[in-house]
Amino acid sequence: MAQQNQETNTNEKEAYLKKKREEAQLGGGEERIQKQHDKGKLTARERLELLLDKDTFEEIDPFVTHRCSSFGMDDKQIPGDGVVTGFGEIHGRPVYVFSQDFTVFGGSLSETHAEKICKIMDLAMKNGIPIIGLNDSGGARIQEGVNSLGGYAEVFWRNSMASGVVPQLSAVMGPCAGGAVYSPALTDFVFMVEGTSYMFVTGPNVVKTVTQEDVTSEELGGAQTHNTKSGVAHFMARNDAICLEQMRNMLEYIPQNCEEKTPRQQSKDPDPGKAKELDDLVPHNPNKPYDIKDAVKGVVDRDSFMEVHEHYADNIVVGFARLDGRSIGIVANQPLSLAGTLDIDASIKGARFVRFCDAFNIPLLVFEDVPGFLPGTDQEWNGIIKHGAKLLYAFCEATVPKMTVITRKAYGGAYDVMNSKHIRADYNVAWPTAEIAVMGPKGAVEIIFRKEIAEADDPEAKEQELVEQYKEEFAHPYRAANHGFIDNVIYPHETREKLIKKLKICENKVDSIPQKKHDNLPI
Repeated sequence: MAQQNQETNTNEKEAYLKKKREEAQLGGGEERIQKQHDKGKLTARERLELLLDKDTFEEIDPFVTHRCSSFGMDDKQIPGDGVVTGFGEIHGRPVYVFSQDFTVFGGSLSETHAEKICKIMDLAMKNGIPIIGLNDSGGARIQEGVNSLGGYAEVFWRNSMASGVVPQLSAVMGPCAGGAVYSPALTDFVFMVEGTSYMFVTGPNVVKTVTQEDVTSEELGGAQTHNTKSGVAHFMARNDAICLEQMRNMLEYIPQNCEEKTPRQQSKDPDPGKAKELDDLVPHNPNKPYDIKDAVKGVVDRDSFMEVHEHYADNIVVGFARLDGRSIGIVANQPLSLAGTLDIDASIKGARFVRFCDAFNIPLLVFEDVPGFLPGTDQEWNGIIKHGAKLLYAFCEATVPKMTVITRKAYGGAYDVMNSKHIRADYNVAWPTAEIAVMGPKGAVEIIFRKEIAEADDPEAKEQELVEQYKEEFAHPYRAANHGFIDNVIYPHETREKLIKKLKICENKVDSIPQKKHDNLPI
């Protein structure tokens, strides 16, 4: 009889556990799940199923509930409290994840909701594992007041401490407003979904009240806005599934933490067409544009280039690729946009990417074709000096292997900034089409020979004659090569082979910067 009672008791406990698990899995209930689907959004758990390798997710804290008793909240207890947390694998490598559940209290952040996120962040730091956050939240839970605000600050502190220690990726897959925006902003890369996600500090109603501007949530802080105007987001996708696939792809290029290197993959020769076109890529006319991405794709492993920040500041191109199977970071001036000049946005974009690569042991490869910094009152008044210095600082500070290929123009201070030998680049080469000088021939002649041109019988012919002389003297890579400022002048089709050899020799590079509490980056 006692044994029968014990079995009955065990069965009841198992049934109770099953019931609790089902409650946690259901989140806010079938009706709210359907509303989520009707908006074109996946649920928190469906997102994790797509993000992680099959059957690898292990949940942490599925039965946590909030502690709030105000405003009738003690009668509304839902297991998980609006966020699913745990760990799993992506491409066989472990990650810690949290996924906010909009079906539970609109995904709002409570004290316990924040504690769940903080727990997995702490575990990720201890174990040297990336942190991925899927954000879909109405913001702080108003019923909890300052407790929820304190929870946000605890998350922000951990974002700051984890920066440069483990990679942090954020997907904004629904609303993200007010203080909630600062957690994604503190992470390394932000992904957004067109039409269903938005982020802003103050919403359209507040904007209307304060500034009288009529603006929609999408216009104010949608995926298009943050990918093209603000630069807050790095990627945008048509739907949740594509967004999560982008995140999976990203993790193939980055290591688990700052102590490791990215696993090497099998080398793949570049696209034969792109590689063959390298020798004829740069036009004879120095003012004619070309696509620098063709140079990148002609050198790196086939189909390995993953562009970052594609729709923002497109006068500079940044992204990940592989060279002989090794993960590298690409920074390249884009002659198709603003002639490849550096402006404020391009400088910030480039600096942020360079600093990420350096933090996580990813070698840098620069393709340089830069006529200088963008002139104009708008740039000067908005601080091109300070912001341009960010890119310079980032390259100066970086201790990973750094290589530069000068394809055409390398003028003025921008030549120095773009990973020149003088700021401790490891390998600098130029194509025969390179022009390394203080400025372009025409501008230089107009300054140096102003008096001679003015006094000439035919000023226009005299200027042209002097321009040709200047070109012959300066508009080539050999003066820089004479001084050792570049290591070699190479044929374009040799670029891949020579970079692979140099990257291999630099693989165990050891460099350091002076000991300090921290730097004072010109922010």
